[in-house]
Amino acid sequence: MGLDNRGEVRAFLTSRRAKISPGQAGIPTGGSRRVAGLRRGEVAALAGVSVEYYTRLERGNLAGASDSVLDALARALQLDDTETTYLHNLARAAGPGPARARRQSAAQIRPTVRRLLDSMTGIPAFLRTHRFDILAANALGRALYAPMFAAHPNLPVNTMRFTFLDPHAQAFYPEWAKTARAAVGSLRTAAAAHPRDEQLMRLIGELSMRSDAFRTWWAAQDVFVHRHGRKRFRHPAIGELDLAYEGLEVPGDETLTIVTYSAEPGTPSGDGLALLASWAATHADAHAGTSGQT
Repeated sequence: MGLDNRGEVRAFLTSRRAKISPGQAGIPTGGSRRVAGLRRGEVAALAGVSVEYYTRLERGNLAGASDSVLDALARALQLDDTETTYLHNLARAAGPGPARARRQSAAQIRPTVRRLLDSMTGIPAFLRTHRFDILAANALGRALYAPMFAAHPNLPVNTMRFTFLDPHAQAFYPEWAKTARAAVGSLRTAAAAHPRDEQLMRLIGELSMRSDAFRTWWAAQDVFVHRHGRKRFRHPAIGELDLAYEGLEVPGDETLTIVTYSAEPGTPSGDGLALLASWAATHADAHAGTSGQT
């Protein structure tokens, strides 16, 4: 089980070629054009390869393509860093690999990583896998994602399933379409980096079957990486929060990422995080009191 590598390569290169106009590529135009974007021959000339060779690549055969050719192709198609890495990952997946995909074992969380999460008392933080399964979260992380953890209190919980399949997600994310589309791009990036991960492929298949939005955006071939940026939330108890996030890869395990959220002190969102901490403490005390009743 895995991605249809040839199909993914063909769709990606075709979609990127269609996005570049001759003017953007510095190619003079005259008369009518039958294709959107660049012609194959124009891309081949810009990349310094033959039309026949580029045609072979665009038909899905990246096996054996050198890094220099891939980089030249990325320049010709004006790919950004994330798209260029995605193209290289597709090429690696096209090369020789195990005939049968192995089921990847569950990620192990080092005690030091757990302590690091728990020590982040002033910011929400959680540990996730490349499949977007949250394996651990600190108190504020659980508090921030209260609607998700209310439905799935036991870890791991998958943020992709929450985003696309949970009825509370669109209210939780004020910019749901923007957030969800970036999530699809992130999952596509992960799939190219781990093309033989059976659990990841099943997740993609499940979301494709159950979510029209996911299926539509998956077909757009966009890629994204959650390294850093901003995300808006509408917390059911706190209200609107506009937070900066950072994705920190765990040294020694490229499949694990610590995600943190923060806000400038004294801003409305900074005050909101302080209120979230109080709410989380009160909520935890109330839960402990209820649990202690006989």
